[in-house]
Amino acid sequence: MRKFTYLVPKTLDEAISLHEARGERAKYIAGGTDVLVKIKEGKLAPDYLISLKHILSQDRPFLNNETGELYVGAFMTHRSIEKSPLVQLHYPILHDAVKNIGSVQIRNVATIGGNLVNAVPSADGAIPLIALDGKAHIYSAKGERTMELLRFFLGPGQCDLGRGEILTEVVIPPQRPRTGSAYMKHGRREAMELPMLGVGVLLSLEEDLNTCAQARICLGVAAPTPFRALMAEKFLVGKAINAENLAEAGRIAGDESRVRDSIRGVAWYRREMVGVLVKRMGLKALERAENKAEGGRLTV
Repeated sequence: MRKFTYLVPKTLDEAISLHEARGERAKYIAGGTDVLVKIKEGKLAPDYLISLKHILSQDRPFLNNETGELYVGAFMTHRSIEKSPLVQLHYPILHDAVKNIGSVQIRNVATIGGNLVNAVPSADGAIPLIALDGKAHIYSAKGERTMELLRFFLGPGQCDLGRGEILTEVVIPPQRPRTGSAYMKHGRREAMELPMLGVGVLLSLEEDLNTCAQARICLGVAAPTPFRALMAEKFLVGKAINAENLAEAGRIAGDESRVRDSIRGVAWYRREMVGVLVKRMGLKALERAENKAEGGRLTV
């Protein structure tokens, strides 16, 4: 493997300063589960790796009780998110996603920020955070900027980060009452494999616990970037959440997708499975919303 110099800054400003001084020869690294693999494969050849691992941040998701916002630090590991009772009980779509990323050993070191910045269409962490209307906070020498996470992804392996910029956290706004959500990674096995599809559904119900007040249907590996099936979401709002309407929403979402043939699955099968999984995750989200509204413990 190519030799490099490993730099360990203690603050964001120091990390950015180190990057500015070394330019294109430097690469940020957090957990390293993507960067080091690319270096070994010859896809990256940095002279310097700037570690973000030791920069102080929250070690697990944090809820701001005054605003109701959830803060998910970019340097948090998948395992710390997976083990968070807050995530398990109130953001089950996120828990569904992170618990099946790689192995426990990988989740102990891989970070959610790395999963997002890598920007592959199969990134499990992106779908739930988009469904939750997450916003990316990005830091640079010029200060901080914020953008919708949905707009963060530009294409396969491409995200909206300028030279030297660092994704610091994703902030999730307060959820509506009577909200349930669910995510499924579809493949030949649950873990240790890239998904053939990733499907996340979030539903907020009216007081009757039957009518859809808000819907989010997010798909991964169904287009060059993660995306929301906006027409399918629009179809559900104001309608009863039942198997028939969820099946129709799934059909619409399948039509909205831009699936293609690959070594993991052909396009027609993926399109059909979008419909199947939107319905399945919709019913699971409905069950969780009803359970939460009745004061029960969410099934995670």
